[in-house]
Amino acid sequence: MNSRNKVLDFVNKYTMVIVLILVIIFFSARTGGAILYPSNVSNLISQNAYVFILATGMLLCILTGGNIDLSVGSVVCFVGAVGATLMVSKGLNPVLSVIIMFVIGTLIGAWQAFWIAYVRIPPFIVTLSGMLIFRGLSNVVLDGMTVSLNTEGTLGFVKAFGGGANCYIPDFIGGSGSSINVTCIVATAIAIVIFLLIMVKNRMTRLKKNYEVENMGPWMSKMIIISVVIGAFGFRLSQYKGIPNVLLIVVGVIIIYSYITSNTTTGRYFYAVGGNEKATKLSGINTNKVYFLAYTNMGLLAALAGMVTIARMTSAQPTYGQNYEMDAIASCFIGGASAYGGIGTVPGVIIGALLMGVINLGMFSMGVDQNMQKVVKGLVLLAAVIFDVVSKRGGKLMAKNA
Repeated sequence: MNSRNKVLDFVNKYTMVIVLILVIIFFSARTGGAILYPSNVSNLISQNAYVFILATGMLLCILTGGNIDLSVGSVVCFVGAVGATLMVSKGLNPVLSVIIMFVIGTLIGAWQAFWIAYVRIPPFIVTLSGMLIFRGLSNVVLDGMTVSLNTEGTLGFVKAFGGGANCYIPDFIGGSGSSINVTCIVATAIAIVIFLLIMVKNRMTRLKKNYEVENMGPWMSKMIIISVVIGAFGFRLSQYKGIPNVLLIVVGVIIIYSYITSNTTTGRYFYAVGGNEKATKLSGINTNKVYFLAYTNMGLLAALAGMVTIARMTSAQPTYGQNYEMDAIASCFIGGASAYGGIGTVPGVIIGALLMGVINLGMFSMGVDQNMQKVVKGLVLLAAVIFDVVSKRGGKLMAKNA
């Protein structure tokens, strides 16, 4: 492979990462560096936590064949409405309320999954119905009113799920008098070390099994770039208030689902169904179960996103969750998930969610009209899907010519 092909291969492989860097540079220049202020970096995580969570679950649905879940925004609102009502109006213990919210979200996911997996009603129809049903039920539960979570009994819940003024990990090492959150710096260093160890271990394992691996140069470059990004991100957080509680939730979701999709048999089933469902079924895999798991899991993560949403807003309202499904779907496709299914990774989805978050934050900092913001996001989504479709078509033509 000559140098030109190597460059093209690198650009094709890391297209969205390159785009993310260019977008950050663009908005940094346009806002005088305001987008990189420590407070804005922290807000990028807090304000988009629900996107990271929902997009991770949406990926599993998309992997099964380009299927989506249109109901997640309404489920987020409904679960949040029930939880807020239980904690505030009924005085229920927050821990028990969280358990009930998880159960409700999972049951909703399982209910929709049943019709999709076993009755074979198209996911678009089932989840569109769910979007209407649970939006209506949210209004019924809240009676069209706002339920505030500023009561003493709900402060622990709000803080745990990333809401309120004190929703950050305390600086156990540096203390309250330090201008830099030392605990955040130490945690960042540990994260970099763990990342490097995982990368080295994975490469050694692949070499031992005689699998194909990246050339040493690109592999080292990727490790250095990602380590620098993690370090810069952690340093910026340390200059504000440290690690947001919700970041721990998001990182936990990312780690768990990255492991499931890349290191488990169940994870490989999602890719197999999306790649060729008939062949997967003939090989003995229960494809109905795969669909059921994907949409049940989506309900579970929608419940978690509902908790994060009402905690950040410190209230529950009938309008919460609107367009959340669009943010999640866009993040998946922008992050490299195929519109045909069978292709996509959790890290790629996170890159897509970050890109959407940076665009939102950058346009807000520039004072761009909200309607124009929607136009830009729509164009970015269309461009990502066009890129996917054209690249797949180009790949088929090359294979045919060969």
